[in-house]
Amino acid sequence: MERWGVRALLVERHREPSPFPRARLVNVRSMEIFRGLGLAAGITAHAFAPEYGRIRFRDTLRGRDFATAAMTGIDAPVPESPVTGVVTSQDRLEPVLLAGARSPACFGVELAGLTEEADGVGAALISASPDGERTRLRARHVVAADGANSTVRRLLGIGVTGPGGMGGFTTVVFDADLRRWCADQPAGVYFTAHGLFAPLYPEGGWAWFVPTPADGPRADWPALLERALGGGVPADVVRIQHWETDAFVAERFRHGRILLAGDAAHAMPIVGGLGMNTGIADVHNLCWKLAGVLRGWAGSGLLETYEEERRPVACRTLRQAVAHTELMLDVQNRRRAQLQPGRAAPEHVELPWSERYFAQLGLVLGVTYHSGAVLAGEGPAPEPPGADYVPSAEPGCRMPHLWLARDRSTLDTFGEWFTVLTPDPADWARQATPWPVRVESLPAEHAAFCGITARGALLVRPDGHVAARWPGPPPAASTLLDALATLTGKDAGTVRRASPA
Repeated sequence: MERWGVRALLVERHREPSPFPRARLVNVRSMEIFRGLGLAAGITAHAFAPEYGRIRFRDTLRGRDFATAAMTGIDAPVPESPVTGVVTSQDRLEPVLLAGARSPACFGVELAGLTEEADGVGAALISASPDGERTRLRARHVVAADGANSTVRRLLGIGVTGPGGMGGFTTVVFDADLRRWCADQPAGVYFTAHGLFAPLYPEGGWAWFVPTPADGPRADWPALLERALGGGVPADVVRIQHWETDAFVAERFRHGRILLAGDAAHAMPIVGGLGMNTGIADVHNLCWKLAGVLRGWAGSGLLETYEEERRPVACRTLRQAVAHTELMLDVQNRRRAQLQPGRAAPEHVELPWSERYFAQLGLVLGVTYHSGAVLAGEGPAPEPPGADYVPSAEPGCRMPHLWLARDRSTLDTFGEWFTVLTPDPADWARQATPWPVRVESLPAEHAAFCGITARGALLVRPDGHVAARWPGPPPAASTLLDALATLTGKDAGTVRRASPA
């Protein structure tokens, strides 16, 4: 938010960022967002090499693969994006994000209550220090990204829909030399009958993800780990964390001046790495809208489009994440059946999906928004994204990646402003507006692909989604002005640059 001149404060109840690996995958869309923030290189520097963008299925970690699949957009570059997703641990990602943040962060401070007011929100905070110091802050808006067990969601009485709890899991972080079985066949995840094993960092470290047994808190975890590894492999347990996996979407993403994001708005099963990435896209969608309202170039009604756009995406993503989980379990169950005594198990198992690892690209790049923040064209609305991603410059779609110059993509033209992409920048630059707008030249060879002529244009929102498309020259001198007024819910004569809030 500071990029727009809006003051923000991050309040986190834990005393420090989590030392546990937690989320393991930063997908291609999230890396596009981080590229726009100038953070992609720092994230990649701490991540695994692309060959780790693969999942391997084995009877035991020390066994041979009986199946394998690539994580599309992670294992190798894809032509649809200027970036590649990465396998990395959340405890490596968060320090990069904190270092790049311009807003202060308060750790060890817990939210105790919220009071909605006519022009703001009052927050009661309690310090985790021994004296439990209490403070009260006031903000114009609150973004609640406080996890699946969201205090804010509970205080507001917002319900959830979906499968709900899907069981308890335990993460065991350990050190062991597993190069003999894994170095020549790298993977981000090894899926075995004894749980999921994942390398944590390029320099070493492992995590074991397993359903928590009934006596989980009292279990002999070093012994359980030794058994899961097959014995004979020295392993040092570093830390253990028990957690619950949930699957739901909040019934509402907005309550007045309070907005839900991330796991507070939707919780996903871990299979497929969709949870954190969906939350990143939430905030990317929300920030420019909040900034517009607070800076005075958008009406408060623009915030209504946040739920309109993101909740359907969360519902589709949840269905996909549950389907991923069922597919993974299907592979495991098939293998267990093949390993029954007296049966000769085949060396390979046919996967119930293609080599494209659950075909996620359409889900993460093919998101199309339908709301008041999009001026739909005259043709039929684009179909919801399927397994495959089909680039489109239809209003509502993510603007396709097209090279404008060496190492400069269409995606690099977006920021804290609306972008007009056109082969005829002089024509459109004459339409002065009080909104933050930049006019960028689109090479003529891309015009037909984008559905415009040499004098047409695309209007792209700060989050990279196409807001409007004009196939030909502007039909009126006020075309751009009128479009921005409609999209932002603010008449040009009332647009102002609000003071930071």
